[in-house]
Amino acid sequence: MANKTLVAVFSASGVTKRVGKKIAEICGGDFFEIVPKEKYSISDLNWMSKKSRSSVEMNDPSARPEIAVEVPNMDDYDTVIIGFPIWWGVAPRIIETFLESYDFSGKTILPFCTSGGSGVGRSDTELHKNVSGNVKWGKGVQINRPSEAAIRSWLESGK
Repeated sequence: MANKTLVAVFSASGVTKRVGKKIAEICGGDFFEIVPKEKYSISDLNWMSKKSRSSVEMNDPSARPEIAVEVPNMDDYDTVIIGFPIWWGVAPRIIETFLESYDFSGKTILPFCTSGGSGVGRSDTELHKNVSGNVKWGKGVQINRPSEAAIRSWLESGK
């Protein structure tokens, strides 16, 4: 069976989605958008407000926002590339929901993030706690402006 790749991204503003689509195009993978059951409004994303939905979720380690649609054929993929924006130095809680929703045993997971200020930081290694079983983790990278050469290099180093 050929190595099949899924590029799954959560994107609140569209930046991560754009990068994820470019990665899927470069690696020949399938693209899947992780869409929250309850979409985020502009006020939900106001990180300056301690009462905004994103602030409340990120301050609650047990928060798991619901996802609108499941990946229908996760078992078909050998490699899962997961993309997300950096929120409060880590991945948004919906990424934890996604990782806890599937069995990734025997798969390679390659995380990438987009960020206006901070880099990958501890975001990629923090995600390891949400996945059990025999999983190969690639090194997480920050990709804000998708360069084909940089993406190919990262993909090759992660497999």
